[in-house]
Amino acid sequence: MDLKSNHTSPVLTDPVPLGKSRLGVHSSLLPYSGPGTAFPADLFLTIPRRKNGFLDDVRSSSWLDAMKSSSPPHRKITKDVNNDSPATEYDIAYRTWMVKYPSALTSFEQITNYAKGKRIALFLDYDGTLSPIVDNPDCALMSDAMRMAVKRVAKHFPTAIISGRSHDKVYEFVGLNELYYAGSHGMDIMGPVRQSVVGDHRHGFRSTDRQGKDVNLFQPAAEFLPMIGEVLKSLVETTKDIEGAKVENNKFCVSVHYRNVDEKYWAVVAQRVHDILKNYPRLRLTHGRKVLEVRPVINWDKGKAVTFLLESLGLSDCEDVLPIYIGDDRTDEDAFKVKFGKLWWICFDGFEF
Repeated sequence: MDLKSNHTSPVLTDPVPLGKSRLGVHSSLLPYSGPGTAFPADLFLTIPRRKNGFLDDVRSSSWLDAMKSSSPPHRKITKDVNNDSPATEYDIAYRTWMVKYPSALTSFEQITNYAKGKRIALFLDYDGTLSPIVDNPDCALMSDAMRMAVKRVAKHFPTAIISGRSHDKVYEFVGLNELYYAGSHGMDIMGPVRQSVVGDHRHGFRSTDRQGKDVNLFQPAAEFLPMIGEVLKSLVETTKDIEGAKVENNKFCVSVHYRNVDEKYWAVVAQRVHDILKNYPRLRLTHGRKVLEVRPVINWDKGKAVTFLLESLGLSDCEDVLPIYIGDDRTDEDAFKVKFGKLWWICFDGFEF
């Protein structure tokens, strides 16, 4: 099997070096306590021990199937039930899914009626929601029309973007100062200043934004930064001979993209990533749209980020608040599960992962 290519795997990093964050905070925000660090009990997750013979386990039980199911081939789904052409498995799955989860567009009147008299808070994913899914993750640019639409919405409602990308990278793509940003699946949040929220969380602290205004930063995985850096370097090295593989530095997580990798080598990508992670029990592996993501083993995700931002905005435990979350990826499901009265969630193209 020849995996060699005539190039090394590019590393997608923040657009500019972050020796000092553009938020005015040094990128190594909290000291790393080493392998023996005792993390807070409420943040630590218990996960099953990884099995030996991971490649066989991938093929037989879950991971390879999961990689395939989250990455079906791009094709136009036949949504017209009166079409005479035979229905494909994707057509059937789409129609079944739509019965359970009606289109937000066809339900728009119901949504607007429920929103009357409510204070709306809007939460948005980035990739696949505000920007198209593209082969090169570094080229996932939002259109000017989309940017203007988000800017107009933010004038009326508190608006936040919650992404798996790094906080700084999402800001570079969006470029709007009036938004709140949560990068690294919510592990790097910049929110409004509320002293009570900072006091309740040991990983929250005061900083300034790009305009010099006070903001609260919340980084529950800050102690993992050196560990994530070690894994990043190892993943770059171990995947550099796999054609099409890309490793992306998202600060508190590392993404290994296999969108441009031949499908027959997907199991190889998974095996290489596992070989690195077996030495890091405090890190876990999740998957999204043709991407494997290395994340800290802490009880924090996009759903927790939504809850934190609602608290920061003074909108939690309020019956007149209507949070709306719009996303398209598996990681957005953590936000969809948030229990907050009636939280409306909208999933774009749920079957074209």
